[in-house]
Amino acid sequence: MRYLILSDIHSNLLALEAVLEDAPSGLPVWCLGDIVGYGPYPNECIQRVCGLEAACVVGNHDWAAMGKLDVRDFNLDAQRSVLWTQRQLTPASLEYLEHLPLRLIEGAFTLVHGSPREPIWEYILYPPTARANFEHLSTDHCLVGHTHVPVAFRLVEDGQAVETEHLVEGTPLSLGRGRLICNPGSVGQPRDGDPRASYAILDLEEATLECHRVTYDVATVQERMERFGLPQRNVTRLSYGW
Repeated sequence: MRYLILSDIHSNLLALEAVLEDAPSGLPVWCLGDIVGYGPYPNECIQRVCGLEAACVVGNHDWAAMGKLDVRDFNLDAQRSVLWTQRQLTPASLEYLEHLPLRLIEGAFTLVHGSPREPIWEYILYPPTARANFEHLSTDHCLVGHTHVPVAFRLVEDGQAVETEHLVEGTPLSLGRGRLICNPGSVGQPRDGDPRASYAILDLEEATLECHRVTYDVATVQERMERFGLPQRNVTRLSYGW
């Protein structure tokens, strides 16, 4: 069985459509949150994910768009994007977001946005944070988003050390040899220096997770963001993946 793993779409419909066209058709979808935020297509992205019947968890920008987080917890550019998104969301979009859980268990995998310890806000960027989070994990593996960087943290057999393994495009990561916390990167706003949309394919039969990258029409997304008066920094960063 194979699964399409998406995270951090961030209202970027053109990136999402490019991913769905690039990935094998018909795969079940697991989505790791932050469907909205930053980008100019919030309702369209929610409708698309809903139509995929994705198993999806909620992210911090999703919560903020629902008014469940204080916007002052965000940087100024993110605050502007959150407030704009709040004004755009339809009742149907809000209802969809309201029903997203903080975490899901799918077989040997826990799905959360931030971390097993703190599903909404915590960033897993470094091995010590990953090591602490394995203690909050009841499954063998965990899929997270939030950092927008494709990476894996492996708890080695002695249960003490954690190794960092960057997900390389087209190179399958083995799920064997220890427990894993894996991040597929961001569909709609990559931050690893590569502006292409990022996603992953989980293959349970082969016991691998493979990162994929795909180009999309960045300029059209940027033009729409500028037309709506969204922050210029968030417009510019789409060109560079930072």
